[in-house]
Amino acid sequence: MKESGKTPGGAPRRRPTIRDVAAAAGVSRGTVSRVINGGHWVSPEALVAVQEAIRTTGYSANQHARSLVTGRSNSVAFLLTEPQHLLFEDPNFSILLRGAAHELAKREIPLLLMLAGTAEERRRIASYVAAGHVDGVLLISSHQGNPMVGELLKHKIPTVACGIPLGYEGKVGYVAADDRAGARTMTQHLLDSGHSRIATITGPMDTSGGTLRLEGYRDVLGDRFDESLVAHGDYSRESGRLAMLELLERRPDIDAVFVASDLMAAGALVALQSSGRRVPQDIAVGGFDDSGVAAALHPALTTMRQPFERISAEMVRLLLEVMDGEAPAAMTLQTSLVVRDSA
Repeated sequence: MKESGKTPGGAPRRRPTIRDVAAAAGVSRGTVSRVINGGHWVSPEALVAVQEAIRTTGYSANQHARSLVTGRSNSVAFLLTEPQHLLFEDPNFSILLRGAAHELAKREIPLLLMLAGTAEERRRIASYVAAGHVDGVLLISSHQGNPMVGELLKHKIPTVACGIPLGYEGKVGYVAADDRAGARTMTQHLLDSGHSRIATITGPMDTSGGTLRLEGYRDVLGDRFDESLVAHGDYSRESGRLAMLELLERRPDIDAVFVASDLMAAGALVALQSSGRRVPQDIAVGGFDDSGVAAALHPALTTMRQPFERISAEMVRLLLEVMDGEAPAAMTLQTSLVVRDSA
């Protein structure tokens, strides 16, 4: 039986080269090199021929040699600027990570996961990316005033953020859900369902999601807005539980609550159940995300769906454009109401 990776005589099988690909495609080695390094200045016919030759010969580029020629690392960082435990607690991050990895895999670009939730982690990662170990950064959950964004800009690292990077809107590209419109839709749904004393649990006020979802809630309530119906969380489950308890103590008459993330809503449900409140009979609960947590809760959570798969795909697309020298671009995507049992 023929042994894998060897010729019939037992000698190691020779690795296919650019010369082999050029011969199979009937083009010059220069054309093959241009295809491998981005496909610029190559005719459509030659591009197809080279791609087919790469497939049939089994050619694989030597990435180290390619990096020396192109000046690129051929890798992208998924940079989460949150404490490490949230990577595992909040399903939004894993969905975005999976989607970005899938999109980059289509282009043979590895995705490196980096966590920068502390000052020491930020210092270490800033040094790493400044050394040219990644070609670009997908920035996840950036808080206003986070020095990481400034470091990336200082070192001219192509960057695209998930959500509006507060303070850097004109300098860093981003893809965001329409947080304000989504919050308006949820608050209006609660009003239309007959509720009149609607509270909210916000996300962090130093993030675009936190501020814009609160603004959407205020837009709908208008003159009926009451500061005593607002409590603040940090997108964690525990912060949702504590904020709900705070609201119940301060305003026991509330009959609905819009919670600015599904994970916080899960914590709010725990607080409501421990206080003997029925959902939705006593208090209706609406969330934001629809990342998988919502449908698994009891009762199942009414929420605003973010198009996470499209968000990650568009982030990758915009980042690759910036890496190719184009100006940063921004995109805002619609959310949609998903009605379940909680409201």
